[in-house]
Amino acid sequence: MTGVLIGFAIIAVVIGAGYLIARIDLLGAEGQRVLTRLAFFVLLPCLLFATVATADLRRVFSSVLPVAAITAVICIGIVVVAGLLWRRPLPESMVGGLGAGYVNANNIGLPVSAYILGDATSSVPVILLQVIVIAPIALAVLDISTSGCFTLGRILLQPVKNPLILGSALGLVVNLAGIRLPAPVLEPFTLVGAAAVPVVLLSFGISLRGRRPLAAGSDRRLVILASAVKVLLMPALAWVVGAFVLHLHGHALFVVVVLAALPAAQNVFNYAQRYGRGAAVARDVVLITTALSLPAMFVIAALLAPR
Repeated sequence: MTGVLIGFAIIAVVIGAGYLIARIDLLGAEGQRVLTRLAFFVLLPCLLFATVATADLRRVFSSVLPVAAITAVICIGIVVVAGLLWRRPLPESMVGGLGAGYVNANNIGLPVSAYILGDATSSVPVILLQVIVIAPIALAVLDISTSGCFTLGRILLQPVKNPLILGSALGLVVNLAGIRLPAPVLEPFTLVGAAAVPVVLLSFGISLRGRRPLAAGSDRRLVILASAVKVLLMPALAWVVGAFVLHLHGHALFVVVVLAALPAAQNVFNYAQRYGRGAAVARDVVLITTALSLPAMFVIAALLAPR
């Protein structure tokens, strides 16, 4: 469990630094907005391009991918439908759904993969699924529902207009074409992309000043549902799909369940901030699931880790 503890400790320290920045008003009133836009339009696209362009795509077809896809669709769908039935707007419902099914496969998933699962690339299929499939669809819904324009042309133009989708798509093209980018070409993307995670975490920390989870007016019902689905239902679904549909056992089953127990990704908060909808929901779900996912992983390890 050392890797999990280290990953959580690093995240907590950087979020705490962001909170301190807000407390001393270091960046002013527009600081968080500037960081969010910098991450969305520059840092994250570079990170996604460099990650996807150099990934081993053969791992996408491992047993992790179908389990991750099925559980994500079910969990996101449950919360989105519930939000709409509760008469919540579509953007807020979509943000809640992402909190329930879009996992932190990068800055928590990678150390968990390395130190708990024994393979640092175990979470790569989840990263690619989220970047290439889930994020484009969710961002298209957010973009269209916040702009009020529901045209087929606007939907088809999403990959061209969204920098996150562009970064991941270009990386996929380079990878599939077998192009090995020279180090001097790839290094600027790697260098700039390396700033994405800390900047997003700092922005998240800044947003915490004066906030507490489940505060009045924070859409508690949606937050509680999304958090419960993420922490409890998603790992349970992964176990059911892995054991009874794909007939996984031993280490393979342990891998898919642990990956499903990862907390909601900070990117959900970044997306909510970018579109100006559901930020409180995203912030609370990320905070709650990050706090609860570690105990969940301990339980999973006790029950399923190969002896």
